[in-house]
Amino acid sequence: MTNETFAEPSASKGLQRAFRFFAIVEKVGNLLPNPFWLFWILSILLAGISALLAGASTTNPATGEEVTVLSMFTAEGLQMVLGTAVKNFATFPPMATIITVLLGIAVAQKSGLIDALLRGMVTRVPAKYLTFALSMAGMVGHVAGDAAYVTLIPLGAMVFLAAGRSPLIGIVVAYVSIAAGYDASPSLTTTDVLLSGLTTAAAHTIDPAYVVTPVANYYFGLASSFLIALAITVVTEKVLVRRPDLQVDDDVDLTNPAKLATLETTPAARRAMRLTGLAALVFAAVIVLALVPANSPLRGEGGGIVNSVVFSGMAFILCLFFTTIGLVYGFVSGSFAKSHDIIDAMIDGVRSLAPILVLFFAIAQFLAYFKWTKIGEVMAITSAEWLAKMNVPGWAILLGIAILITFMNFVITSGSALWALAAPVFVPMLMLLNIPPETTQAVYRIADSVTNSVTPMSPYFVMALGFMQQYRKSAGIGTLASFTIPIAIVVWIVWMAFFMAWYFTGFPFGPGY
Repeated sequence: MTNETFAEPSASKGLQRAFRFFAIVEKVGNLLPNPFWLFWILSILLAGISALLAGASTTNPATGEEVTVLSMFTAEGLQMVLGTAVKNFATFPPMATIITVLLGIAVAQKSGLIDALLRGMVTRVPAKYLTFALSMAGMVGHVAGDAAYVTLIPLGAMVFLAAGRSPLIGIVVAYVSIAAGYDASPSLTTTDVLLSGLTTAAAHTIDPAYVVTPVANYYFGLASSFLIALAITVVTEKVLVRRPDLQVDDDVDLTNPAKLATLETTPAARRAMRLTGLAALVFAAVIVLALVPANSPLRGEGGGIVNSVVFSGMAFILCLFFTTIGLVYGFVSGSFAKSHDIIDAMIDGVRSLAPILVLFFAIAQFLAYFKWTKIGEVMAITSAEWLAKMNVPGWAILLGIAILITFMNFVITSGSALWALAAPVFVPMLMLLNIPPETTQAVYRIADSVTNSVTPMSPYFVMALGFMQQYRKSAGIGTLASFTIPIAIVVWIVWMAFFMAWYFTGFPFGPGY
């Protein structure tokens, strides 16, 4: 590939309108405070609304009990705010589980295993499968959380460059695969743990015994990861690669041996990867074999598997799994030399959670206030009654929720923050309409993912743009958006159609559904 200069194509009217929309989104988004402060502001607004609606009531059809809105501007409300703050934070559903899982993922990440896995997925495939392989690497990379952006975006540029293709396409494919498909993965991730905890808490409004496990959407997420990778590949190969503006700046060295050398895998790393794969198979085999006997202590009541400790303790199982494979890879490859390296890796992992834990404190208080006032419960019940009277079909309600969340995600890019707002209303509302929480969570995951790749409010949009500017200094928000918009539109349509097909066929979204 050469640095040949092409004429920049003029943006279509559709793209021009999209750019104007993104400019508005960016301006509005910049007016919003940090999510931490946003939830405290929402808490104050909630207090005012609770005072206005105090006394409004309805009957919970699931329990037959009357539900009445309570005002936070009362003695009881003040006692609740001051007396439960620590408990609210300590019992916030996703917090302990996500920390537990992250301890293991941190070991795998620090050992170099995840980076090696991602490199291996894209450096040893035929050129014609490179786009799909890079996109699938993005799906696998979701297990590393936001760290996947840092690893895969520059890697995407380098592997495309090594294959004689534009590094701009490699950047876009890597970024969109992680961002637009963020809630789809062939493996369980911290997102599964985080969302299931919030969904369970929301479901308790209707059924206090209801539990949504981290594997509740696993079947759907597994299938979706391949579908999204395929959709991204088709749009890339049929549309994006035909653009005439894929050149890079003349002063960029496209044959930099130092960069391309990072794609090479050492014999020690290959040996470590083989032994790590064996360790992963042995770990999975031990769990499966332990569940085989009908009287196994790992089984649940009545010999059940879904209600077993393996599922209820999934967070710890995942922690053990990632710790195990991280240990094997780390010590075999030499990235770990002593046992203290494991502790250091876990400390680094928890340290990376600091911003999330600060946000969790604010979210936990807001959710506690929302639950105490009963506003969410009354909203869910009255909305469900209205939808039932209007005879609105379930698929139309789910589609409406997907559209609403999609637009909300342009501004509130934190998946946990957005679901913390939406779940207390949508989950119980749809439960009353006989739509399980797992289904509601699945459609949310689609809407929460796709617009991540096009909103300038995402910090990773800015990161991807920064990598793009290493190859073309003139690239701006509009440049990156013009690449990601076509992919995002196609992925949203294809993924929602896939969801509807799954919904109508009645396939389980995950084990125990």
